[in-house]
Amino acid sequence: MKNQTFTASIWRENNWFIAQCLEVDIASQGKSEEEALDNLVEALELYFEPPQPSMKPM
Repeated sequence: MKNQTFTASIWRENNWFIAQCLEVDIASQGKSEEEALDNLVEALELYFEPPQPSMKPM
């Protein structure tokens, strides 16, 4: 998979930091800005992961 660059917007809501990808409708949260960004990166990796079959064909 090739690397892509995305833009994130981060803001605070009460005790949480919210990180939202501006190009893809995905967001995540964390107790720090760094944790919110790390969680957003993980969410984007899962979003773009190719689908895997759940059952093998018979």
